[in-house]
Amino acid sequence: MSKRENYNLLDQGATTEAAPKLSLTLPDAVAVIVGIVIGAGIFETPALVAQQANNDVSVLLFWVVGGVVSLIGALCYAELATAYPHVGGVYYYLKRAFGREIAFLFAWARMSVIQTGSIALLAFVFGDYASQIWRLGTFSSSVYAAIAIALLSALNIVGLQQGKWTQNLLTAAKVLGLLLVIIIGLTAIPNSVAPAPVEPSSPGTWGLAMVFVLLSYGGWNEAAYISAEIQNSQRNILRALVWSIGIITTIYLLINLAYLRGLGLTNMANSEAVAADLMRLLWGASGAFFISLLIAISTLGALNATIFTGARPIFAMGQDFSLFGFTGRWQQKPSTPTHALILQAAIALALVCLGTITRKGFETMVDYTAPVFWFFFLLSGISLFVLRNRESHIPRPFSVPLYPFTPLLFCAVCAYLLYSSLVYTGIGAAIGVVVVATGIPLLLWNRSR
Repeated sequence: MSKRENYNLLDQGATTEAAPKLSLTLPDAVAVIVGIVIGAGIFETPALVAQQANNDVSVLLFWVVGGVVSLIGALCYAELATAYPHVGGVYYYLKRAFGREIAFLFAWARMSVIQTGSIALLAFVFGDYASQIWRLGTFSSSVYAAIAIALLSALNIVGLQQGKWTQNLLTAAKVLGLLLVIIIGLTAIPNSVAPAPVEPSSPGTWGLAMVFVLLSYGGWNEAAYISAEIQNSQRNILRALVWSIGIITTIYLLINLAYLRGLGLTNMANSEAVAADLMRLLWGASGAFFISLLIAISTLGALNATIFTGARPIFAMGQDFSLFGFTGRWQQKPSTPTHALILQAAIALALVCLGTITRKGFETMVDYTAPVFWFFFLLSGISLFVLRNRESHIPRPFSVPLYPFTPLLFCAVCAYLLYSSLVYTGIGAAIGVVVVATGIPLLLWNRSR
């Protein structure tokens, strides 16, 4: 490890006895990113995207543009992550750019809304599809969600090796399953039903389609939180991001081709469960069972990866703020932030209870997390400009190309999605904003100590 990397790891109070180890290889990092991104979204959003398209080409173009936008964001994150390889990820970038107060609010938001909300969201999707296979009573989805969060958190507490190998296996199973659906869809007899005319998309509906597309691409930014644990991070962070987004874009294009060939644009747009409808059409009831199992595995992989990365910034915050000092301890054997994982699991389980009370678990978690997520995503893009100007002496193994136009475009996309998430979400968004605001008195209390 270089002196610069060691400084970043140990900045603000970390110790050499309790620092993260360089335990992740390039394939491990790719598995984590692919595992997070390819979750439940690709099984739900294609039908919503198809509703905004006027032909098959438009559908595929939306997904290509989504991959390009994700790559632009990844290039920005690659500069930050290679210049500042730190286990806190965005928390660390915001702290250097805007100070400890903004960094604390981000870590608080991530701990109480963004990451824990995403964990609960994925757990509810897992519970919904697991219940299609074997139902556990009235609150089957919530029971499955709670069990998944508890077991996968415990697995990551046991140690990094167990967590990363579980992630690699789940990601492999997910990708292989998707490839099977792609092969079946592409080799099936094309849908013979003539599609009904679809009105041409206006700029507004084109923008709405991109909201759904970018939702499905979300998650590649989690690479920032494992940058301090990737071997040869200065080279492998960028490679992991590019390889991951390339793999994801290819899979998304092929799965949409399979949907279009098997169902046709109109049936695809009218479907409430496009993957299940495709498999039911081709394989009957056994096909529907297979896709339910596939989605459960897919979401379980995303859930495990989200738990894995989510505890890292909580650990970093615990080193800086005495109020959460107990989370800033890294267990040497096993190499894992145990207390941060326990706290994260407890909050996520509380959100499962909230989703159960509202009886709209998935929808509640989407509303709860989206505006807060895009606000801090925008701040992370702005931090690139601030740090370029203020800390020009810091070595940058990778510099985002076409600066400043590339990060400006990234910030514009984030601002648009922040606006869209406020427009299209309900009361859950207000709850999420209020929860983040409660971090302000906590910050003032911590400062007064």
